[in-house]
Amino acid sequence: MNFGIKLKELRTSQKLTQQQLADRIGVAKSVVSYYESGDRYPSYDVLIRIAHIFHTTTDYLLDVSKESVIDVTGLSKEDIAIVRTVAEALKHKNAQIVPSQTAPGR
Repeated sequence: MNFGIKLKELRTSQKLTQQQLADRIGVAKSVVSYYESGDRYPSYDVLIRIAHIFHTTTDYLLDVSKESVIDVTGLSKEDIAIVRTVAEALKHKNAQIVPSQTAPGR
């Protein structure tokens, strides 16, 4: 997945408009549109601001790493342990799911 697609998915998942994101990272709305279309890429400092806004890493935004980051700031050690347990259980569940096979011609 390229940067533009990932940025748009993150922006829309947070219910931000292009203008709202542009205001938060200090660029024009058209620049966000260029980023999402793949016509331009952000400078390092803007990339870091974007990562901070969406609580992720620049590696994730640039598709260097497939891992997503969950911001656990403000959670207790016990809460973080619960989040890890749930994440591991979901990984295990998803590894068990086999895509359904449909009959040819359907």
